[in-house]
Amino acid sequence: MRKQKGFSLIELLIVVAIILIIAAIAVPSLLKARISANDSAAAATTRTISTAEATYVTNFPTAGFASSLALLGSGTAGTVPCVATVASACIIDNTLGCTSSAGWCNKDAFWYNVTLTTNDYTISAIPISGQGDKNYCALGDNTVRVAAPPATVITGVAGTAPSAGLTYAACAALPAQ
Repeated sequence: MRKQKGFSLIELLIVVAIILIIAAIAVPSLLKARISANDSAAAATTRTISTAEATYVTNFPTAGFASSLALLGSGTAGTVPCVATVASACIIDNTLGCTSSAGWCNKDAFWYNVTLTTNDYTISAIPISGQGDKNYCALGDNTVRVAAPPATVITGVAGTAPSAGLTYAACAALPAQ
């Protein structure tokens, strides 16, 4: 009788079971790592927008702070190449400086917005549900602040801009990152 070569069905099932067990352990960790990376990117983007506001008010002192992300980018027309004017400062890219009529721009896993107050601004970063677990904001002092659980975290939906962001008072009350 000839001896058969290869693996038996039981051996193959054992290998598949081991791979599934390893995947069940690794996938939740990978999802948490992705959320953590999205949160870090949002903090960095919030700081970028805050720095862009400082640059804008320095370059165009009579205009004050930019009232929208579009003004920090290539303006409402979205012209390329960008020519720096009060209406299109060319400080941030067109993804972040989008021309949304709602004022909210989506980049990666967060929605971003700028609102003006008397002689100051508030930048809000709201995560898309399930993509981040913190809200970020910044005021004219260029300090990034964070609202993390157990605090109430506002979330948005992919494809739909949030109806409201963090207010000036709410942002000012949050701890610095």
